[in-house]
Order: sequence, then C-alpha cells, then structure tokens
Amino acid sequence: MEENTTVALSYMDKGINMAIEYAPKVALALLTLIIGFWIIKKIVGVAAKAFDRSGIDISLSKFLSSILSVLLKIMLLLSVASMFGVNTTSFVAIVAALMVGVGMALNGTIGHFASGVMLMLFKPFKVGDLVKIGGNQETGTVEAINAFNTTLETLDNKRIIIGNSNVTGNDITNITGQEHIGVELSYNIAYDEDIDRARDIIMSVGKSCPHVLDNPGQGVVVAALKDSAVQLNTRPFCKGEHYWDTLFYMQEHVKKEFTKAGIKVPFPKMNVEMINA
Repeated sequence: MEENTTVALSYMDKGINMAIEYAPKVALALLTLIIGFWIIKKIVGVAAKAFDRSGIDISLSKFLSSILSVLLKIMLLLSVASMFGVNTTSFVAIVAALMVGVGMALNGTIGHFASGVMLMLFKPFKVGDLVKIGGNQETGTVEAINAFNTTLETLDNKRIIIGNSNVTGNDITNITGQEHIGVELSYNIAYDEDIDRARDIIMSVGKSCPHVLDNPGQGVVVAALKDSAVQLNTRPFCKGEHYWDTLFYMQEHVKKEFTKAGIKVPFPKMNVEMINA
C-alpha cells in the first residue's frame, strides 16, 4: 500500500514539475499566436492599402495579399514551434519532404494555384467584371481572385466559389470587361403589325434610357420571320457597369410602350379541326 502511494506521489510530482515547466511556454505560445495573428492581419491590411496606392490592379492586389497572409502565418507557426524546443531547420526539411508527398496527393490544389498565377498574368477578367464561367454558365461579378479559387457574387447576393483550374479550363465570357457593351434584345410582333411603328417605339425607348450611348448608335432590324411572329432585334450600347440596368429598362419600357400603342405580341396558336365520322 505504501509502495503504491509512493508511486502515485512520484507521478504527481512529475506532473506538477512538467506543468510548472511547460505552463509558461504554453501560455507564451498562445499569447504569441493571438498577438501574431493580430499583427499579421494588420500587416496584410497595410500591404493591401500600399498595393492600392501603387496603382496595382485590384485583382493582383488581392492575390498578393492572400499569398502574404499564408507565408506570414507559416512563419508564425514555425516560431511558436521553436518555443517548445523543436528544431525548426529539421522541421522545415520534414515539412518540405511532406509537401512533396502532399503535393502529389493534392495535384488539383497545386493546379488551382498555378491557374491563379495564369489568371494574374493573362488577366481575362479583373475584380468588378461581370462574367460567365464554365459549361453551367455561372454568372456573377468577380469579387476576388485568390490563390486557389475565384469568388463571384451573383445578382441575388449568392457567393459562387470556383477553383481556379476550373476557371482557366472552361470558357470565360467577360460581359462587362470592355468599356462599352452591346445589350442583345429581341422583340416579337404579330404579322399584321406595322414594323416601322414598332421600330420607332424601340428606338425612342432606347433614347429615353439614361444609360444608352449615342455612339455606337442603336439600330433595329428584322432578324427572323417566325411561324407566328416577326422578330425584331436591337443592340443598344452602354457602359459595362450599366449592362443589367439597360437590359431591365429596355425590357420593361418597350413592353409598356407596345401596350400603349396597341401593338400585339403574338402567342403560339394551334387550330384544331374536328371531323365528324
């Protein structure tokens, strides 16, 4: 019984000694992490502002800021590890070896990073552009181009996150990346309606729209003679950032003006002939 008590006291003493020895290190490590992450956040913020002041493209600025954040956090974790007596030189060598293995396993992740670099170099779009990406035609405004993914913000305030390799590996339609853009619109009128009158209405709506540009000028053409309608096409030009405003304005006001003028929009019809046996 006394022997068991002695052993228990011995383990307790060792535990107390270890706690006394490592408690300050653990506390210091936690404090270092908390302060370190706070400092890193400030440094990245200052760097981002410096990038903006230097005139660097906002897409590249966000990309460099995310890389800087990752590198500083890795350095912080290595510093904390050294507090516990970890040989950081050996640790870095081990991590490098692990990264080779992990890199082979995470080939797709490395591909995302490489694609992010390509996006920075070739710049098919920038932050703020309205784009369509991929076979599913994901549409949204580019919010950020990060190291591994690109973030789009949709009109209904959804956030679409797409891996960079999926961006570069698919078709990219930059809707508003150009200074001016044409808004493709189609309107159907009945065969017995006056084409010139409908054309004048569409043109007048375009002139009343505050976003439609005078140059290039708007035109209205007969694009197709359908089974039950005459299709009129128009392409008013506007600044890239006013694409949706112009589209919605034209759609609403052309419909209202057609209704006022009594111009009929045809619906598909089917004649059924009944034959008595």
